[in-house]
Amino acid sequence: MLKALAITNEDILHQVKLSCKIPEIIEQIIARKAIENAVAEAGIKVETEELQKAADQMRLINQLLNADDTWAWLEKHHLSLDDFEEIVYTNLLAGKLAQHLFGDKIEPYFFQNQLDYAGVVMYEVVLDDEDVAMELFYAVKEGEMSFHDVARQYIQDVELRRKGGYLGMVHRKDLKAEISAAVFAAKPPQLIKPVVTAKGVHLILVEEIIQPELNEKLRTNIISNLFSQWLNQQIAEISK
Repeated sequence: MLKALAITNEDILHQVKLSCKIPEIIEQIIARKAIENAVAEAGIKVETEELQKAADQMRLINQLLNADDTWAWLEKHHLSLDDFEEIVYTNLLAGKLAQHLFGDKIEPYFFQNQLDYAGVVMYEVVLDDEDVAMELFYAVKEGEMSFHDVARQYIQDVELRRKGGYLGMVHRKDLKAEISAAVFAAKPPQLIKPVVTAKGVHLILVEEIIQPELNEKLRTNIISNLFSQWLNQQIAEISK
């Protein structure tokens, strides 16, 4: 058994090659340079106070509550303090660039795509047999059994069965088209007729329809998605 093992930079690079990570790393390098070029063109600057605040946030996210924690984290990731500052600086620049490019496009994008952000609170049981699904549908409608009874008897997944088939709030864009059409035509609370998809026959209880609201969380989500699309376009163009 080896008591000491020397690992060189060449060993690390060789392992990166063997793990087939080179294309992914090249894309990350291209993305970083694309951000740097766009930032320079836009004349975006970072103030000292902004940098300090971003560094504090990064420490908080990584639970680096004191100097010892920070140094241990840096050592674990083979980073210097300058490397840490560069990571913070790059992330801050990316955020400011995203705001510069898309800050005024969030509301138009939301209103053009607001149906995608509508949500539904729902319960679901997926069955293999349409006839069985219809029988259960009418049994629940007529009060012969509850939806919870159906979930307890027919859901195989233990955790989902314990929750009675509760899926929580699901966005419209995350539902299959045939399910989305049926669900958003419902008048909650309502058990809708079984819907057939490639996955099976869906027995769904619609508890609540949630209309989209452009809150801070959704603003962050939209600008992040728009920036990711822009970045992917830059990578694709440079990689040609």
